[in-house]
Amino acid sequence: MRDFFKYVFATVLGFIISTVLLFLLCVGVIFILISSIESDKTVSVSDNTVLYMNLDQAILERTPNDTFSSLAILGGKGEKSIGFNDLIKALEFAKTDNHIKCIYINVSSPNAGFATMKEVRDALLDFKTSGKKVIAYSEVYTQGAYYLASAADKIYLNPEGALEFKGLSSKVMFFKGALDKLGIEAQIIRVGNYKSAVEPFFTDKMSDKNREQVTAYLGGLYETFLQGISKSRSISTTTLHQLADDYKIQQPNDALQYKLVDGLKYKDEILDVLKGLSNKKKNNNLTTLTINEYAKNVANEKGKSSKNKIAVIYANGDIMGGEGSDTQIGSERISRAIRKARTDSTVKAIVLRVNSPGGSALASDVIWREIVLSKKVKPVIASFGDVAASGGYYIGCAADSIFVQPNTITGSIGVFGVIPNFQKLYNEKLGITFDGVKTGKYADIMSTDRPLTAGERLIIQTDVNRVYDGFITRVANGRKKSKTYIDSIAGGRVWVGSDAVRIGLADRTGNFDDAIAAAAKKAKLEDYKVVEFPEIMDPFKSFIENTADKIKMHYAKQELGVHFYLYEQIKSAVAKSGVQTRMPFEIKVE
Repeated sequence: MRDFFKYVFATVLGFIISTVLLFLLCVGVIFILISSIESDKTVSVSDNTVLYMNLDQAILERTPNDTFSSLAILGGKGEKSIGFNDLIKALEFAKTDNHIKCIYINVSSPNAGFATMKEVRDALLDFKTSGKKVIAYSEVYTQGAYYLASAADKIYLNPEGALEFKGLSSKVMFFKGALDKLGIEAQIIRVGNYKSAVEPFFTDKMSDKNREQVTAYLGGLYETFLQGISKSRSISTTTLHQLADDYKIQQPNDALQYKLVDGLKYKDEILDVLKGLSNKKKNNNLTTLTINEYAKNVANEKGKSSKNKIAVIYANGDIMGGEGSDTQIGSERISRAIRKARTDSTVKAIVLRVNSPGGSALASDVIWREIVLSKKVKPVIASFGDVAASGGYYIGCAADSIFVQPNTITGSIGVFGVIPNFQKLYNEKLGITFDGVKTGKYADIMSTDRPLTAGERLIIQTDVNRVYDGFITRVANGRKKSKTYIDSIAGGRVWVGSDAVRIGLADRTGNFDDAIAAAAKKAKLEDYKVVEFPEIMDPFKSFIENTADKIKMHYAKQELGVHFYLYEQIKSAVAKSGVQTRMPFEIKVE
């Protein structure tokens, strides 16, 4: 009888769980259909509208088609996100839209890279040429937030708020001590003294070469940061350097005294300022519209009826074999998109938009090949975003011309491989041993239960050297330089965009629109429209494929809290397999 009730209970429980899951799936489908309808709707723009820009939202390469981001069960909190290009097009349209009277920026901690922030900041400066005002207000400004806010005509800070202004820092996490405790040896095969991706696995501090390159590119990021603020606020970079070095900005009044802000105000006072700028009486409500809503109204007006097209290929994320996703560069998916653009007779030029720290060397080469083939039949221009390094540089090096922002992270031309040796962990920590037979000397060459032999290490090093030679050969051919010269500036070294132009790894500094304009010019186009590849993944398919991962990630964040970054680093390190053309490490600048 007890077993009978046990089985009945299990059956009922299984039925309930299945019903709940089916219900959630049905709700999801309905939610997608409704959201799809809503997302296609345009928003009416009233007279005297204030365009509200929340710059704390994620500013991505493309506006995602993710209707599930707000579902709590998937870890969502209703956060919005927007593609930087949609945001910039919206600002350009707003310049001549008589309904838009001014812009209100609210930003505390922007979720964007340095080059993306510069794209947005430059677009705000361009908007101001219309004569319309831009107002920034926040209770707290981090340094990135202040960099964006400094484009405004007036910057206001809460009287009890804070403004961070202290200079930039970058830290690297080292795992050697933890690996030693676990009895794990990271066997490193690499080419390039600056290829420091593997340093965290075999040392506990930065090498001199790594410190040299980090100092150089961090200084380059800082100079772009200070120069932008200096020009907008009419404060010399020397003074700004001193304010940061001496940590002068400690209280809100300090920010006002040193002219980093124009006033200390509460929110109600800011609303009054905005009412004045938008011709509203104080006892009337403001008419506002978010940049996300407004961007939906802005179509690609240039050459809308033209048969001539410029194809933008978005390559965003880590590079890997297979299909990838909207946030991963799958060699199959991106190669297919490039082929589609190449074989389409109405596409007259291609812009490869890269935002990637690299990844699989093989996958990078597969994509590079498609760019080489495309370049033979139509112009190909590369536009590098926040990061286009190692494999990210590899896939773009064959382009006719390369555009970077001054604060783009690029270069890192080097190769490495990591083969873990778990022998001590297995034998001494867990009491596990291995024994077996093999038909050849190297049949178990990649075994992780013992150290590499001298012969195995030589084989792997030879392969890494081959990939590196192929890498610098492709760069040399693409950049029309000698291999010897490319080798002298490669070795895994990371450069900022302005330095990349100086040494010939890029052609000029310029934004995304500059790259499109260059493609149009090279293709001799005056009238054209821009089309984007690959297509954004279907949200329902993405939901089905990624729901489990999103739920796991959500609960991992809840459980680990501030230590979640450590978890991500370790997970990323373990996931690297095969010969890698990847950034030295994840750059974390504060």
